Amino acid sequence: MENRDSLHRRFTQRLAEAALLGGALLGLNGNTLLFANDAADAETQAQAWTDDAGHSADDMDRLFTLKVMPLLKEKCLGCHGNDADDMKGDYDVRTRDALLRGGESEEAAIIPGNAEDSPFYWAVTWDGLEMPPKENDRLTEAQTEIVRMWINAGAPWPSDERQKEIRDEESLVAENEDGVLVATSGGQADEWTYRRYQREEVWAFLPRQTEFEHDSIDEFINAKLDEKGIEPGPIASPETLVRRVYFDLIGLPPTPTQTREFLTAFEKDADAAWDALIEELLASPHYGERWGQHWLDVVRYADTGGFSNDYERSNAWRYRDYVIRSLNEDKPYDQFVMEQIAGDELHADKPANDPARVEAMIATGFLRMGPWDTAMVPQEEARQILRDDMVHSIGQSFLSMPMRCCKCHDHKFDPVPTRDYYRMYSAVSTAQPVEMEVPFIEDENTDGFQEGKQQTQALYDYAKTRVDRLVRKREAAAKAWYEEHDKPYKDLNARKGDPDDEKPPRAVGLSETEQGRLKVREQDVWIWNRRLERYEPMAQTVINAQDSWMNARKLRAPKTIKEDWIPENYIFNGGSLAAKGEAVTPGVLSGCGLPVEGAPEEDPFALPNTLTGRRLELAKWIANPENPMSTRSIVNRIWQHHFNQGIVATPNNFGVKGAAPTHPELLDWLTGEFLANDWSIKSIHRMILHSDAYRRSIEHPNSEADPDNTWLARFSPRRLTAEEIRDSLLAVTGELNPTVGGLPARPEINMEVALEPRMIQFSIAPAYQPSRTPEQRNRRSIYAYRVRGQADPFLEVLNKPNPNDSADVRDAASVSPQAFTLLNSDLMTDRAIAMSVRLQREADQLADQIQRAFELSIGRIPTESQLRRMKQYVKDMTAYHNQLTPKPKTYPKEITRSLVEEFSGRPFEYTEWLPTFEDYQSDLKPWEVDGKTRALADMCLVLFNTNEFVFVD
Repeated sequence: MENRDSLHRRFTQRLAEAALLGGALLGLNGNTLLFANDAADAETQAQAWTDDAGHSADDMDRLFTLKVMPLLKEKCLGCHGNDADDMKGDYDVRTRDALLRGGESEEAAIIPGNAEDSPFYWAVTWDGLEMPPKENDRLTEAQTEIVRMWINAGAPWPSDERQKEIRDEESLVAENEDGVLVATSGGQADEWTYRRYQREEVWAFLPRQTEFEHDSIDEFINAKLDEKGIEPGPIASPETLVRRVYFDLIGLPPTPTQTREFLTAFEKDADAAWDALIEELLASPHYGERWGQHWLDVVRYADTGGFSNDYERSNAWRYRDYVIRSLNEDKPYDQFVMEQIAGDELHADKPANDPARVEAMIATGFLRMGPWDTAMVPQEEARQILRDDMVHSIGQSFLSMPMRCCKCHDHKFDPVPTRDYYRMYSAVSTAQPVEMEVPFIEDENTDGFQEGKQQTQALYDYAKTRVDRLVRKREAAAKAWYEEHDKPYKDLNARKGDPDDEKPPRAVGLSETEQGRLKVREQDVWIWNRRLERYEPMAQTVINAQDSWMNARKLRAPKTIKEDWIPENYIFNGGSLAAKGEAVTPGVLSGCGLPVEGAPEEDPFALPNTLTGRRLELAKWIANPENPMSTRSIVNRIWQHHFNQGIVATPNNFGVKGAAPTHPELLDWLTGEFLANDWSIKSIHRMILHSDAYRRSIEHPNSEADPDNTWLARFSPRRLTAEEIRDSLLAVTGELNPTVGGLPARPEINMEVALEPRMIQFSIAPAYQPSRTPEQRNRRSIYAYRVRGQADPFLEVLNKPNPNDSADVRDAASVSPQAFTLLNSDLMTDRAIAMSVRLQREADQLADQIQRAFELSIGRIPTESQLRRMKQYVKDMTAYHNQLTPKPKTYPKEITRSLVEEFSGRPFEYTEWLPTFEDYQSDLKPWEVDGKTRALADMCLVLFNTNEFVFVD
């Protein structure tokens, strides 16, 4: 008798052999997922079991073992066998004799050979009796037919040994009527290891299809439309297309001049004009800003660490700029993958200042992007949280496979055993988070360092002066205490461990208010000292080293690295550190059948079990062109951001519970083209943008035939993202600073939110202070300082995602606060006034100003009716505003905070200094302009709230 491990080896070996023969379960034979000979067997068996005639005793033994017994376990044992002391109705279904005998009615439940007269059969068909009693548990028609056949065959019940033989034999059948097997490294139980999946559910784990009937995007799309009986819609106008492609590629609207130049070229040669425009936009430095935002959404970029402390990650901005640079350069995606997962290992042999090594070190900041803190968390638990986050982020970002579902158990739906989860956990278990010196390179923007450092230093000095003053007062009192008690003086650190009667009181010499202020100022000293690191050549990254004590407020590499250190890793049963299970070594996901290059034959999915190298090999496996998940994942994401929905509508989840691909062959064909073009993202842009499918109008004469536009007979309009709305406002008003890269910008946000107390551990975080000048503030939104604990309310209400979770799809829900924000917020008022000033600068006559406003904001001139109404509106609003004098508002240079002292529980106050507002250059405000300017601004506000401005057709 073979044991479980030997059977599993036979199972895996058979699948591997079949793969070599071309008809394998995990090989692609057309669109099938099976052994070629087993398909016929499965069909024959399924047909045979629906017919009562000609069944052998072996057939019926198999029927019971594979069909009836699982039904009894699933539907009956819960009430009639799991608990011998609580047998419902005194009916036991654990043995044949008990099952036939029946329960408390003393009537035979099953009459072998006669299902129609068997009360058991009546019950499962709900004929007078109803078992199981719940509608949701009721047997299907196919299941009741199985019960009928089994009873009519004499209700055979083979021995346990025979049942095991049958199950073992069936576990080696690649496909039967219940589905297909997927070879993995094995689950925690045989039931999981040998469970079956529907072929269409595990599509993502299959190798890509490589032979196709079609050879272009439009051929695939149109074939599906023909199949659905839908005619493709017309091509959109060039005016629509130019605006669409500008937003899609660079996230900004075209200027009137750019639109006119394109339309002129389009009239002469439409194809050449379209080609030239695509190449111009792909070459724009703003392309990386637009497409970098998509990636930052997925990886959860922020400038702080989240949780109760929300510690600043002073150099996270370098990772953001790395992403933008990489996309602008069209860096091969496989390199992009490897740099982010194992950049510290990739060029370890190069000098520390080598640009390639620097880029890769910055890139590995990907592993640091998630929210994480060590405060109030045991060290081992904090380490586990970090590694869990790394595994999950790698899985959903690069493989479109969320990993959290298999942390506690084998995946409930996908062929991902918990063993594979912990093998990937082991792959990242030598990666230690650090902030380390990484020199700046020529391509990085370091503008603003001097001014930023000066202000931060001033804030540090302000806090440090007050700390020193209070510490001197406390220590003077401490010296007096020691002198009074005839003891030698000890400073605070030296006396901490002394008994209470051997040292002065904790805050000797300080009032309760001073005690509270000292705590706040000490926290501020640390915060501003940390902020100063923003201007130093440092990076948030990881290195390979042994486990050591960690504090998220300051993470540095250990002084000595133990090169021979190898972590011990285990499956944590239920995800609990206290429930160590089987030991594991580094490895990859086994379900997609792609071995690790150079792995031992007996463990083809193993990674090196060394201090260094495990992550690099993991990255190479993910970036392998044969990896069916990673290659499809990025192509699907590119498609998604052109058509507003991916071919797979759940870009982070290609699993069973994710969406199925609408055009699976197209996805595989595009992926093949992507790889043939050396992993070039821009090559896929070109293919998509040149397709008719992309250039279609949003109008369709028969849109009700496909209301969700699943089959792409037309183009789906979309609302601009929060960042696109803000950036477009700045662009059309002429305020946008187009500088690429560099330090985080601090846009002006709602002042109440900026100044409201934001609690952090033991203190209040410093108030949000915007950048001092409009030029510094009015940069693209991707550069805005991103605090996990303090969202920009303007962007948040327009559905900018929370950076604590990966955002694979932007929420486009429309809610009433958005309308209030776009009409009434200070930001919109400021932009409208700036637009009004621009209009008056560029045109003298009101009609010309209105026409210019239309051209700038929505890309067209007004109709005669619109022009007439707008002229009257501006005149009416001018009269109205001339009667009003807006009240000026001032910016505070300091604010008073109130807190409760930690030990005494008494309230105290302190002053927070806001130096930005001492020399602050605000945007033009209503009280600084005349009535006509405010009236024109009102007209601009109307245009900013039109669908034509906020939506892309």
